[in-house]
Amino acid sequence: MVQSFLPAMRHLVAVRLSDRGLSQSRIAGLLGVTQASVSLYLSSGPSKSFSQLSRFSLSREEADRCSAELADAVAKSSAEGVASLNSIWVKLLGNGSVCDAHRALYPSLADCDFCIREYGLSRAPQAEAVAEVSDAVKLLEASPAFVNVMPMVSVNVACAAGDATTPAEIVAVPGRIVRVRDRAKAMLPPEPGASMHMSRVLLLVRRVRPAVRACINLRYDGRMESVLKALGLKTLAISSQAHRDGADPTAEALERSLRRAHGPFDAIVDQGGSGVEPNVYLLSKGAREAAVLALEIAMRYSAR
Repeated sequence: MVQSFLPAMRHLVAVRLSDRGLSQSRIAGLLGVTQASVSLYLSSGPSKSFSQLSRFSLSREEADRCSAELADAVAKSSAEGVASLNSIWVKLLGNGSVCDAHRALYPSLADCDFCIREYGLSRAPQAEAVAEVSDAVKLLEASPAFVNVMPMVSVNVACAAGDATTPAEIVAVPGRIVRVRDRAKAMLPPEPGASMHMSRVLLLVRRVRPAVRACINLRYDGRMESVLKALGLKTLAISSQAHRDGADPTAEALERSLRRAHGPFDAIVDQGGSGVEPNVYLLSKGAREAAVLALEIAMRYSAR
């Protein structure tokens, strides 16, 4: 925070205060830096600071919004400035935005989710979705049977944060969950907007079944069909074909299917086609529940 976030944010705030007509000496007093530092801030472009803040998952628009909030607070008093800075930083801790930068410095924190749990509870939707997917991933990684139901395209778990309506509000695993020897292993910790494919599938389903918050994909074959039937799961069958560059054939086939009349369904069976591996997408009210169901299916599948 002190070495990377604060200097970049000071730079943006100094520019904002200067644009409001404050003198360099006044800005220096408000920010607790020297006038020479303010002069340096004002003589250099903001690109480096925006790049530095992107390490904390802040887009340019979000960084601008935070700097405007902080500039308003600092202009009132130093105490207001400190309170605003603390509020911004705690939000970043709570939604997991600082995790990647922290883990880059300390790889031993690979499995740490303390800040999300400690500071994200009161902010929930996004933080809760991240925590849910993290728990789901741990369950899958601990199972020796789960690898038996992993498709060649690997696995992902997606979970909607609150009343999610965009891919940026769907939490998933960047790079997916892959097979490493005889266990499943997530490539990276879960984060919002990590899987466009799973986001499209989940958002399409939520149009007709808003109570569904999570989904997970597994392999699909004759044995899987038998397991799904034995569990009494109702499926919606689609058949996708890879025929356009950049298109998502599963999402396109699902959208076409949902336009037609259909009964209730607990899972989507993509029977695949040219260039598309058959997969089943399990639907659930949460990521943990989706993982538990996937493990039950994996046990039954492995026993057949």
